[in-house]
Amino acid sequence: MKTKKVAFLGMMGALALVTGFLENLLIPDIPFLPVGAKPGLSNVVTMYVASVMGFPGAVYITLIKALFALITRGATAAFMSLCGGLLSTVVTCILLKFGKKYFSFWGIGVMSAVMHNMGQLAASSVISGTPVLINYGKYLLIFALITGSVTGVMLLMIVPRVEKFTVYYNKNNSRK
Repeated sequence: MKTKKVAFLGMMGALALVTGFLENLLIPDIPFLPVGAKPGLSNVVTMYVASVMGFPGAVYITLIKALFALITRGATAAFMSLCGGLLSTVVTCILLKFGKKYFSFWGIGVMSAVMHNMGQLAASSVISGTPVLINYGKYLLIFALITGSVTGVMLLMIVPRVEKFTVYYNKNNSRK
């Protein structure tokens, strides 16, 4: 079972990296959006892993994404990725564990995006020594509502299909 978990986390980590890479490559900065704002599609992978493996698996994906940012974009990007990713992951896991009664995957996606932006704003304030950057949060909040809705709905669509496939796969492999 441990081998399956390691393989699963490896595949999910690779999927998160490829998704993030393609997002940065294919989606240009849009003039009317906040600078550097991206949809955060790789967060769908982190939220999915959090839903099936819990906090340790989700933190692993977050760390892999931050390490990739370090290698490809430097220490500042890695620090911002780590701060946003960890805050987002903690909130996602708390909501999945205790808030599923009140939050759907859509709501969890929105909260995750908001927390990711807040973590990155905190990191940028620390790096720059300028706490006034937090004022940029009001612009990112609007964007987080949109992108969090997209990632939450994607997760809402993906989870039932993956669960259906897993049941089918396990049923057919148990006969062999």
